[in-house]
Amino acid sequence: MPAKNPPHWDLTNVYPSLSSPKYATDFKKLQKLLEEQEAFLSEKVSQVNASSPEGVIGETASTLIDRFNEILILAGTLRSYLESFISTDSYNKEALKKLSEYELASVKTDKVFMQARAWIGRVADKLPAAIKLNANASAHAFFLKEAAEQSKYLMSEAKETLASELNLSGGNAWEKLQGTVTSQLSVDFELDGKVQKLPMPALINLRSHPDESVRRRAYEAENKAWETVKEPLAAAMNGIKGEVNTLNRHRGRKDAVHSAIDIARLDRETLETMLDAMKDSFPMFRRYFKAKATRFGTKKLPWWNIYAPTGETKTSFASDDTREFILEHFGGFSPDLKDFAQRAFEHNWIDAEQRDGKRGGAFCMDVPAVGESRIMCNFDGSLDQVSTLAHELGHGFHNDCMVKANKTELQKNTPMTLAETASIMCETIVTSAALKQVKSPQEELAILETQLIGDAQVIVDIYSRYLFETEVFKRREKSELNADELCEIMLDAQKATFGDGLDEKYLQKWMWTWKPHYYSAALSFYNFPYAFGLLFSTGLYAIYQQRGPAFVPDYKNLLASTGEGTAAELAARFGIDLRKKAFWQGSLKIIEERINRYCQIK
Repeated sequence: MPAKNPPHWDLTNVYPSLSSPKYATDFKKLQKLLEEQEAFLSEKVSQVNASSPEGVIGETASTLIDRFNEILILAGTLRSYLESFISTDSYNKEALKKLSEYELASVKTDKVFMQARAWIGRVADKLPAAIKLNANASAHAFFLKEAAEQSKYLMSEAKETLASELNLSGGNAWEKLQGTVTSQLSVDFELDGKVQKLPMPALINLRSHPDESVRRRAYEAENKAWETVKEPLAAAMNGIKGEVNTLNRHRGRKDAVHSAIDIARLDRETLETMLDAMKDSFPMFRRYFKAKATRFGTKKLPWWNIYAPTGETKTSFASDDTREFILEHFGGFSPDLKDFAQRAFEHNWIDAEQRDGKRGGAFCMDVPAVGESRIMCNFDGSLDQVSTLAHELGHGFHNDCMVKANKTELQKNTPMTLAETASIMCETIVTSAALKQVKSPQEELAILETQLIGDAQVIVDIYSRYLFETEVFKRREKSELNADELCEIMLDAQKATFGDGLDEKYLQKWMWTWKPHYYSAALSFYNFPYAFGLLFSTGLYAIYQQRGPAFVPDYKNLLASTGEGTAAELAARFGIDLRKKAFWQGSLKIIEERINRYCQIK
């Protein structure tokens, strides 16, 4: 059932319009700042080297930091403003043209950051002493140390500049193609007694429709639709993965995972420990899938029933219902969290309507100049989408904590691992609070189902995506992959993870087509941070249950600091050792308790 009057977001407090003088002025200002930063690096910074006094190095680093923070505020605001149009209306030619202009200018952004990292690497030996002599450098010590470490994987300045310029017609262009193709594809589908033209996000959302015949027909229609666009999407995948492999080789990276774990601020041992714990949990998830299959009168679960609701609760939330539901449960955790969500609802920070030209999925983006966030989702009134909205509001609250702590843009640079922690915590807050208020076993079942659908997606399906991407990178080193090969790899990955919990005749080989996560040259393996976020936030929520309200200030401080430490360092604040399998097993044990209760309810 459709949600009532889903909202559109409003960014007129940022710029009145794409053609406004204010936007044009800020775009010119960004170009000027970049030119000035480039001149400063070549004329001033280049004169400072490892033989320079520590005080001079510290002062130079401080000036660079201030200049970069100013650039990032302006660039981030312009980018988010443009994305607000393109993500919700891929037909908007004016926005697409201005994005192209912005991206051409942003090549210089990449260049000056690369030059700065290279310089920081050259003075790395003196950085510790230099940082101590300068308050601003000391406040940005993590950024400087991380930049020094990552400078080891830079190509020459000429090669890095060329790579940035070529990316506009390479990986970036392929990413745009995927977004355009998937957002503009639509299907004629009979729903509620009439044939409707549904955009793909709306069709995909029918996976949680209460009627199984609708879910199955949507699954079949989706498969037919992806068949018609498989070639351009396979070309996009090959273009992006080929570019990443080439650049990793030239930069001295061991593999694509190497750069991904550095971006995530994890070490390989932590990632492998977490993945091992996830793999060990597959039998319990397969028990859940089989229990769910029995509720539909089958031995195994076909793909179209993975996301199906069970139990009895509201099958549809109107916008007002969703607002009150989220505000009530957020308030039980923290008044600050509730106040943030209320601002998001009242000031139109959310774009929820499903419509042609709008991209699938959901995301949250910050708008630095105004200290706000904007949230996109494709709201269909289901409990699953209520959970998704809570998830994205969690990202926004995370940003709000950093804004209120007066963090600079460089201090706010958060890896996805910790960003997903905040969002999944908000999902957990909503569902856990709702479970305490259930009035019947069937209502409990409905909420548990929503929780376990998310848990299974983040642990089992995410692992399958990790296997898929690993294999794609491996094969792409030898040759291009056609669409049928990509489908084959996806099926193999799903069989290895879902196992006998699903009906192998009805898996989803086209999962690689519409997930934008695979189509980013800048961020490979977009998947495992979600698993980290779920398991880390589950562990944190267990601590919250023990400590109560006293936990919340420490949690907010953690969110405000996620750009200033590794995952292991920040986890240690709560006595958590991420390299110990016991932590991950403890979080999975909590999920197993949900599965046990799910299986008990008749």
